[in-house]
Amino acid sequence: MPTTPTPSPTPSTTIPTVAAPGAWPDLVSAALLGAERRTPPVAVREGQTPAAALLDAAALGTVRRRSALRPAPAAERPAPAPADPRPPLPPAARRRLALLLADRAPGSGSRRGTDPDLTELLPQWLAAADGRGYRAPEALLPALLDAARSRTDLRPAALALAGPRGLWLARLNDDWRFALRGIGGPLSLPGADAPEAVRRLWEEGLFAERVALLTSLRRRDPRAGLALLAATWATERAEDRLMFLDSLGEALTPSDEPFLEQALSDRSRNVRTTAAELLSALPGSALAARMAERSLVCVRLARPAPGDATAAEVLVVDPPGACDAGMQRDGVAPQPPSGRGERAWWLGQLVEATPLDRWLGRLGRRSPAELVALPVAGDWRTELHDAWCRAAVRQRHADWARALLGAPGDPGQAAAELAPAGSSRDLTKLLAVLPDDERACWVAEFIAVHGLADAFRMLGVCAVPWSEPLGRAVVDALDIARDAGSYPWSFSGVMGLAERCLDPAAADRLQMLTAVTDEPEGASPGSGGYWSEAFQRLVGTLRLRAAMHAELAGEAS
Repeated sequence: MPTTPTPSPTPSTTIPTVAAPGAWPDLVSAALLGAERRTPPVAVREGQTPAAALLDAAALGTVRRRSALRPAPAAERPAPAPADPRPPLPPAARRRLALLLADRAPGSGSRRGTDPDLTELLPQWLAAADGRGYRAPEALLPALLDAARSRTDLRPAALALAGPRGLWLARLNDDWRFALRGIGGPLSLPGADAPEAVRRLWEEGLFAERVALLTSLRRRDPRAGLALLAATWATERAEDRLMFLDSLGEALTPSDEPFLEQALSDRSRNVRTTAAELLSALPGSALAARMAERSLVCVRLARPAPGDATAAEVLVVDPPGACDAGMQRDGVAPQPPSGRGERAWWLGQLVEATPLDRWLGRLGRRSPAELVALPVAGDWRTELHDAWCRAAVRQRHADWARALLGAPGDPGQAAAELAPAGSSRDLTKLLAVLPDDERACWVAEFIAVHGLADAFRMLGVCAVPWSEPLGRAVVDALDIARDAGSYPWSFSGVMGLAERCLDPAAADRLQMLTAVTDEPEGASPGSGGYWSEAFQRLVGTLRLRAAMHAELAGEAS
């Protein structure tokens, strides 16, 4: 009987070609983003669409992945995931989160042309979703935890969105164990009406749960939170005691003083130092009084000689000659860092821990601005003012912060003059002491006078979205830089901040800046086109942010 030859495989029966097994994440990314946006890593047969080739490759890849599993005895099932009563995301917001998480793939975050940088929008999206009280979709929890693992800046917001189910899932995968050391969502924490549950969680819970519990209790009832901590303080590890002390600082009250005074004798140096810092943030504490007694004798006001109408009063500094045991117990480190003199090092720590209002009576009942304006004898001005700056930050003293910052519009008030050579003061921390509106106005006026060269870190501490005066000052400064022919990459950091911090409502007003302008004489070659791309990316990002907020509000389908 003649045999019929076996036909060769036709294109319709060809097995889809799949890249190496390691390409599975690429298949997933292409499926999430769509074959139109990302080319699938597969061979497309004649007459077949990329989407169909992607599905064929995914089916084959699934079989390959499952075929590598060996039979084994069934393991004990994990306990069911806890309930999360928060509302689910609106459908459009859920799809947006999937896109933002998928765009984390290697190479997807590179900035090209006018496309918004989605990786930089993820933190803002998470913060907005948490603010509305949503829970993360269960199917996206693995991708959300992976994002938090690779970016520590995402962890607080990502874990809050993941909630109790995220912590439950983290216990099942060692790659996500970091979540058990941080603070997740507060929904699973017992309240004040369940004292037995509070005690059991405090004694038996994971460290992350205990920190979250203590923080939650302190916000509601500082005394109850302190009593919980005091009950087990002696048995806690040094690193845990340090973290627990940090959590006290958020809701510090005078009733915490006796506990913190005892912590000054702790066997851990870091715990002792933190306790001293917290006590010095309580202007009425005994430690603050002891520090004031030591520091006030080190600074005195020298008056002009009788009959000398031209001489001005001057501050004279006489730093301590030794660091005794009492100073060390109160948190003064005896050994200075390299390059610092001992006496200057001790003086700075004493002044930093002294209640700032004590200087007003000591030095002629002047205002903070008048004291800051006084000349300082010798080379002690920078040391004294730096210590006052740190004290203003620690004590959240807005009047002293204003005095030390000065007027932003003064012609000589550039950042270099605000923080002279050898200074340790941090201007951004001083700005953070001011109310949000005042801080934004100060930075806006600073930029209007001095430009953007020294303003990057200042912008980073301003409330988001930026106020209208601050946003206008930033955009005007960028426009001036473009007209001057400056290279746009010199301002890429500020432009990136503007994309994340400008009010999205400004997008239409900024559209006129996207046009390519004539390059002035001496401009960097091609700068006009680069500036146009940068402003197009800015406008596109602002519109995308507006769409994200509309989706979270349920206003988009």
